Amino acid sequence: MKGLELSRAYYEQYGRQMLEGKFPQLLPHIAVGLCGAGSECYGYDDDISEDHDFEPGFCIFLPEENEIDRQTAFRLERAYAALPREFMGHTRTPVNPVGGNRRGVLRLSEYLTEKTGVPDGRLDIAQWLKIPSYALCEAVNGEIFFDGSGAITAAREYLSAMPEDVRKKRLAGDLLIMAQSGQYNYSRCVKHGETAAAQLAVFEFVTHTVDAAFLLNRRYSPYYKWSFRALRDLPLLADLHDTLEFLMTSENNEALAETKYYIIEDISSAVIGILQDQALTEAICGDLEKHAYSVNDGISDPGVRNLNVLYTV
Repeated sequence: MKGLELSRAYYEQYGRQMLEGKFPQLLPHIAVGLCGAGSECYGYDDDISEDHDFEPGFCIFLPEENEIDRQTAFRLERAYAALPREFMGHTRTPVNPVGGNRRGVLRLSEYLTEKTGVPDGRLDIAQWLKIPSYALCEAVNGEIFFDGSGAITAAREYLSAMPEDVRKKRLAGDLLIMAQSGQYNYSRCVKHGETAAAQLAVFEFVTHTVDAAFLLNRRYSPYYKWSFRALRDLPLLADLHDTLEFLMTSENNEALAETKYYIIEDISSAVIGILQDQALTEAICGDLEKHAYSVNDGISDPGVRNLNVLYTV
């Protein structure tokens, strides 16, 4: 059973009864779900994931103290801690009284501040430009099982929609690094005999290709160790997964270098095709650098457009 399924089942069997029976007055103000850090929040957990932080449990999100005071929150924490420790063959870890757990009673403002730096999740343009993609991904992943006030649902919907100018700025930076590392520097490093530097160029190209793929899909790239797993689920460019893996895991000897160069060009062409399909570029060529600047030129806000093209990367 996946972690999200386990969490929902535990909530339905024990959590709902506890909240409705002991805290009915809080239901219009709270939310319950599982989201944030952890493979189970993405749905990527497997047998190996069960070696840490895998347990029955859920998050209860509270509003500010003017709606639910500390004493009530403490009683809710005690009630949550008293729920059965064993469920479907899994054991809950004790609630940490000084914080640090991924489950239990949380203030929504504190959770959003942890993920976005802002207590209500309402980012200004400067914050949108700087916040890491994985943090946004953690803010909107998982599931909300119940939302009495609608506050967390509204915050997640807002954060799920990156402003178009921000998407273009990030995409322009990724495209430029793809051009520099893959289309230009990889072959030069090989010719210099710098095979380690060539592989670093490959890693840069792959990393920013993956980031660009998520941006082109209007999705957030998760924490790096899950980015390739998530790539396979994208509607666009999912078929790059195996090719990108080959680039990273193959050698840079003379026999393979030419093959890898042409693979890089094929990947670049695929990305350019989607840029054109989405009317993000006016350039007509195979040079990703020119497309990077064309995407940047399409940014509406002059303040964002005039920032260095690599500002977000």
